[in-house]
Amino acid sequence: FSYMEKNTDIISTVEFNHTGELLATGDKGGRVVIFQREQESKNQVHRRGEYNVYSTFQSHEPEFDYLKSLEIEEKINKIRWLPQQNAAYFLLSTNDKTVKLWKVSERDKRPEGYNLKDEEGRLRDPATITTLRVPVLRPMDLMVEATPRRVFANAHTYHINSISVNSDYETYMSADDLRINLWNFEITNQSFNIVDIKPANMEELTEVITAAEFHPHHCNTFVYSSSKGTIRLCDMRASALCDRHTKFFEEPEDPSNRSFFSEIISSISDVKFSHSGRYIMTRDYLTVKVWDLNMENRPIETYQVHDYLRSKLCSLYENDCIFDKFECVWNGSDSVIMTGSYNNFFRMFDRNTKRDVTLEASRENSKPRAILKPRKVCVGGKRRKDEISVDSLDFSKKILHTAWHPSENIIAVAATNNLYIFQDKVN
Repeated sequence: FSYMEKNTDIISTVEFNHTGELLATGDKGGRVVIFQREQESKNQVHRRGEYNVYSTFQSHEPEFDYLKSLEIEEKINKIRWLPQQNAAYFLLSTNDKTVKLWKVSERDKRPEGYNLKDEEGRLRDPATITTLRVPVLRPMDLMVEATPRRVFANAHTYHINSISVNSDYETYMSADDLRINLWNFEITNQSFNIVDIKPANMEELTEVITAAEFHPHHCNTFVYSSSKGTIRLCDMRASALCDRHTKFFEEPEDPSNRSFFSEIISSISDVKFSHSGRYIMTRDYLTVKVWDLNMENRPIETYQVHDYLRSKLCSLYENDCIFDKFECVWNGSDSVIMTGSYNNFFRMFDRNTKRDVTLEASRENSKPRAILKPRKVCVGGKRRKDEISVDSLDFSKKILHTAWHPSENIIAVAATNNLYIFQDKVN
């Protein structure tokens, strides 16, 4: 699957729904593209697992804030699916300021035989109507319609970086740099502010919120991460405004690693609860860490994503790559974690065997049934034939957004404006 080569087509978020049958992507141009998994047919056993375009719609348009003279980008920052309750699908999508709830439904019948309208939909002259007809439903070509059911606006002064659906499925939260708001799905004109870290004097600002997520099973618990590399666990039962956290996760800094870039690379770009709800995974610039909810003073696991870049931080700072925000995801059983890197590389870490692999999402590898070969990066010294030198990595090709099917080994990887879907080899 690949988008056209245009700047607005840069994929900005990727998300499977709760069954894994649908996969949604959002892009810089405010569009949402939904892919649907093909059903397996008896004569084509290997076809199952292919995802084809199901629906495309414009979720957000560019806007202008006249009071602040600010342009509001249409770029989709996050998409979150709601569990399916009926034949229709529902998803939340957000740009920097506005969250929308979309309903995606199918229509394969249309009513015919109206009394007051003709077949083209024009109103008929009542004087010409002499008989009463009963309208009937006739089959038609399948149409997939996307309609905005709710628009949640005007609640964020700063840019929204996260949305998360609560396990009660009645509420969700949206987080920006300094505040987190709690919404009810039925109420668009009011939200409750549950976290506010804005200091009275903005000159005293030392950290911002970078990501936030609800616990998968306990509707009163959520976490948020900060640019200082800390994670706070909050309990909404304790107080209405969760400024005082219940737990505070932070790893003491190793003084020998201290440098000018320490604060920047310790900023957390993503936080994710495990499906079990027992662990939290965080991604900073160089590592992925797994924390046990019962142990706040250090992570139980730390994985080096691209440690070979430690010596390159100066040039990464100059080209702004050091501020890139990489996401991280769990597989369905919480045993493997995945995150992106540069040069269209992405990394997988097996928590049980402690094995890790670097794979590449590129057009050369994207021929159907092609097997991905592990890649290795060498740091100085002699380079083996199949290795790539750290100096020849392409930092403009970065994998920031990935998703893992909730129950199968199928992954979606967004490489700039191309979406790659890989699955386990079927013998």
